[in-house]
Amino acid sequence: WELLTRRNDDDGGTVRLAVVDTNILLHHMDVLEYLRDDDDDDDDDNDENENGNDDATNPSKPNPHPRRRHRSIADAIVVPQTALEECRHRSLVMYRRIVDLIRSSGDDATRADDKGRKQKKNGGGSGSERCFIVFADVHHVDTQIFHGWKGVSKADEEEGVEDGTTTINDENDARLRNVARFYGEALYDYRRRRRTGARNANAEVVFLTDDAQSRRLASSEQPPPDERPGDAADRGGLYYRARSMRDHVSLLQKEDPSLTLLDLVAQFHSAPGPPMSEGIRGKDGGGDDDSGGRAACYPPHLSSQTLSRGLQTNRYYQGIYRSDRDSHTEGYVTIRRGEDRVAVVIRGKADVNRAVDGDIVAIELHSVDLWLGGARNGGDGSDSGGGGGDGDEEKERGSRSQTADDRNEGHDRQTKKDDAGIAADTAEPSLRDAENIAEEVAVDDEGEELRRPTAKIVGIIRRNFHKNYCGSICTIAVSAAAPEEDDIAPSETELARPAAAFESESKMEGERTTMHPHDVIAAKHEREHPDGVTSTVVFFPIDNRIPPILLRTTQRDRLIGMRILVSMDSWPAESEYPLGHYVKTLGVTGTKETETQVLLQEFRIPCEPFPAKVLACLPPADYKIELEPGRTDLRHLPVLSIDPPGCKDIDDALHCIELPNGNWQVGVHIADVTHYVEAGTAIDLEAANRSTSTYLVNKRLDMLPSLLTTDLCSLKGNVDRFAFSVLWEVTPEAEIVNVDFKKSIIHSIAALTYQQAQALIDKPEKDCKGDIQAGAVKRLAKLARKFRSRRINAGALTLASPEVKFVLDSESLNPTDVQAYTLYEANALVEEFMLLANVTVAKKILRHYPTLSILRRHPAPNRSMFDGLIQKAKTRGISICIDDSKKLADSLDAAAEITSDDPYLNQLLRILSTRCMSPAQYFCSGEYQAKDWHHYGLAAPVYTHFTSPIRRYADVCVHRLLAAAIGVAPLPVFLSSKSYLHDLAANMNRRHRAAQLAGRASVQLHTLIFFAGGDEGEGGGVKEEDAY
Repeated sequence: WELLTRRNDDDGGTVRLAVVDTNILLHHMDVLEYLRDDDDDDDDDNDENENGNDDATNPSKPNPHPRRRHRSIADAIVVPQTALEECRHRSLVMYRRIVDLIRSSGDDATRADDKGRKQKKNGGGSGSERCFIVFADVHHVDTQIFHGWKGVSKADEEEGVEDGTTTINDENDARLRNVARFYGEALYDYRRRRRTGARNANAEVVFLTDDAQSRRLASSEQPPPDERPGDAADRGGLYYRARSMRDHVSLLQKEDPSLTLLDLVAQFHSAPGPPMSEGIRGKDGGGDDDSGGRAACYPPHLSSQTLSRGLQTNRYYQGIYRSDRDSHTEGYVTIRRGEDRVAVVIRGKADVNRAVDGDIVAIELHSVDLWLGGARNGGDGSDSGGGGGDGDEEKERGSRSQTADDRNEGHDRQTKKDDAGIAADTAEPSLRDAENIAEEVAVDDEGEELRRPTAKIVGIIRRNFHKNYCGSICTIAVSAAAPEEDDIAPSETELARPAAAFESESKMEGERTTMHPHDVIAAKHEREHPDGVTSTVVFFPIDNRIPPILLRTTQRDRLIGMRILVSMDSWPAESEYPLGHYVKTLGVTGTKETETQVLLQEFRIPCEPFPAKVLACLPPADYKIELEPGRTDLRHLPVLSIDPPGCKDIDDALHCIELPNGNWQVGVHIADVTHYVEAGTAIDLEAANRSTSTYLVNKRLDMLPSLLTTDLCSLKGNVDRFAFSVLWEVTPEAEIVNVDFKKSIIHSIAALTYQQAQALIDKPEKDCKGDIQAGAVKRLAKLARKFRSRRINAGALTLASPEVKFVLDSESLNPTDVQAYTLYEANALVEEFMLLANVTVAKKILRHYPTLSILRRHPAPNRSMFDGLIQKAKTRGISICIDDSKKLADSLDAAAEITSDDPYLNQLLRILSTRCMSPAQYFCSGEYQAKDWHHYGLAAPVYTHFTSPIRRYADVCVHRLLAAAIGVAPLPVFLSSKSYLHDLAANMNRRHRAAQLAGRASVQLHTLIFFAGGDEGEGGGVKEEDAY
């Protein structure tokens, strides 16, 4: 208290110490992390000066009545050990956030003391910062729970309420209240020692909890009036006060109107509506909202005890709910069925029952007659039994009719599907291809009849509410004729009105226009609150897998037309949509900078600066690359690289020389990233999390720090670099004689562009005598042609994917031109040797680690994925066969002859064929049978990624496997765990897919900017180098 009152000596306001409950840590981290910037205070001071406060402009004349400025929710925040441990048990994400906040508060306190001394010297405020205190209540005698504690309030006791069911949560709550009382008594003792007139007599201890029962107990457990200290009248005779977070923040904003914290407070009740039925009482929330009676929109979730018994008896099954890409009311849950994993379909609002993508849920299977007839057979066969369908094709089970909101959401999804955009390079992978999950099960003894199982969600085991979602709010204009009583909660009849009623009322006289589905939902749910400060608005996430979110905000008008981040808090059964709170504003909708932030947020692309612990793993600035023991010196070889113009992260180089026996030696040299990224270090863990570099039109987000990406690991020309080399002896007819693998040191003699390499390929033989570069490139080109021909004859596909490049303005980086990306034979040259290296390394690591190898598989396409293309091709007399990759390749070649007069048609067929296939996937060799390792597109029995370790973490893992296979380094322990490799491959697939989608979204954004008419200027775009 001495420290707090000293730091707030000249503040003139109330000094507050807040003790936080577990539910505050779980649901209000955005509020706890809030710290007003110094610039905000400066702006407020300037505003006062402009309003005539002359004293404030004179630093030598302190203001005798400074206005209280809250920089955070309290001058000190006490985090009891009980609350911290409970938070760790329930949410590791929130636990890590609070631990980081506690650690950073020490630095804040140091800066605050220095700043306070300076400001006090100049006659300013104290400059206090937030202070966090971890209190070991478990080991403190004054905060223990003693025998005989009953856990009921005196009011309840007088009414005859008996406890008898005290739980560990009740005891933890009591211990937390004891912590608040301990600090309250310490404040009383401090003030008694200081006597009256002590500095900062206005001080209080606040117990922050969203548990209404705990707040009632906090009042009843404190001394009765006749036992309270006489000088405690200014605190109402209480050692501490218990408040909900919303009440506390509202009080702060009354004291300091410039504070904007109410929007960050989490919601737990629909407004209007009754308290949330799923665990608000206790540790998940409390009664801090103006709720009235309201009918439930969803079935109640089962209790944890019921779910536990049901899971043990196999009545219920546990799994993670995954929403479909285009709908939050359709998805699946993966469960175990013997040794297999099966995807169970969940369809309709009632069956999804408030689950959100990523939630761990408990499901109950429907009867077999309600299962679907087959994979990708959406509306045919039996319905899943969804209680509130979304599309016109989905039928209701029983007597319930499809609601207007369902129809509007289905229409909205279809509208989004039909929007113009950049088409996907490949089809969405099926569950079997992506995660080795079955989508159908046999329902007869013979195993001939296959159906897709369906189920309903009966309980939420763990919520996935820790993510922030990006999108915009949709608001309606308030009618001028609306009565003043609109601020009062609407009646149950009004709330029950279907959205179609709003739609029909929206038709203007003489017009036949209807409201957009978003407007219909907004019209139904938007309202003002009785407090006159906040209003509920509807937030629509960009991600179609997430439902609309109801926000309670004080800044509705400021958020219109902005992209914002929102966090989901709860989903009461009485609310049609989940409740959430505002987190931050990204910027104005439609601007390039804002939409770039949006796509990075939307695809969860890590874009934060590398932390200090990662940068600490880097070599010193004066690091010298010199030959080391165990590394082969290949600096005498004429190594060169071939890349796009402007490429800075060069991770591969080639050489080709003639041997005395007439054969040729070919080398592929890959940057030795693992020399700098040691397994298990902070930089390795960061790279594993990021998994890949992301290439946008106007920026690159690297997997590794730039010192490695563009300098030490980049195989630039005329410098020594460490490499991992694959060396072949081949005949001039491209027959491989032998292969060797070496950790090496190389010296590249040139960093060529594709255009420069192509010029060397086209250079006449008579002009190449004595030209080392031209000789090497010509030999490589000759071999590449033979290798390519051999691959195609084996069934490798020659597909097409349209690529564009932008010419960007040098200052604004707005696109001034868009062009098709030109491919040269030099591109195919590099591709061929990268493919050869990847296949060769895959065979090597498989021989040594048959169950631990990181490989890449490309499953054969499902015929249903090609049905549309096959039918359309027939209309032009083209037959397409997809029985295997060889037959598909022959079909496309035959189509080229049929359409020889229209080369664009053949290219279109190849593009569409690509989009009918699932993308390739990383996997651990021990998880699949050998027949499933095949790469369909390359017609390769085994394949991996070895050649781009600067930008792909999979390649880093393969480097470690290869190093262990050739005996130059031990295999890291974690690469010996199949479960770890499974999780690692899943993360790499997810990140790789997200990076692809983000890159495609960036192309789409810049295409729209270009055709909308960007600023004119000169500039140059940089295309990502192909990572094979």
